[in-house]
Amino acid sequence: MPEIRKHRADPSGVLDADVQLLRRAGVSEEDITHCRKVAHKAVEIARRTCQPLDMNLIVRGALFHDLGKAKTHAIEHGKIGAKLGRSLGLPEAVNDIMEKHIRGGLTDREAVELGLPEKDYRLKSLEERIIIYADRLVDILTDGAVEKDAEAEERFEEILSQNVKYGKNDLTLQRYLAYHREIQGLIRRACA
Repeated sequence: MPEIRKHRADPSGVLDADVQLLRRAGVSEEDITHCRKVAHKAVEIARRTCQPLDMNLIVRGALFHDLGKAKTHAIEHGKIGAKLGRSLGLPEAVNDIMEKHIRGGLTDREAVELGLPEKDYRLKSLEERIIIYADRLVDILTDGAVEKDAEAEERFEEILSQNVKYGKNDLTLQRYLAYHREIQGLIRRACA
């Protein structure tokens, strides 16, 4: 965590140097804005769970999750982002998040069906699941499906179930719903 203290960071811990790295890699300002929002939302959610989490991984994983969009907005942007991240010297845990975030973490069979390399992309850590959950919440808010953060969380299941844009297909929808239930359960227990 000392590196956050050495560089200018916003209240969520997003480093100016990391934002500049996204710019130099060719990520658009619109995508950088999205990534910053995901980082802020992920940190906020992580804090509310009161779990012992790697907050640096959450901040950087969320900020860099769409690095591959510097090259493409297609489904392979996760794989491309991880490759770019390795060339930039990003930690492997951050590269893993970039590669695995597509559709909330694919099985090896799903990956092949979507034209990605055969690999288990499932999310294993709570940090990864929080980032993906935050990504989906930010999409809901940015698209104007709801106006307030709390409403996005309260209506998450309804919104995803009614709009294929967010749920994609049944397997992806069920993954996102499971993350929502897990994380909201942690938040409720932390508040009790």
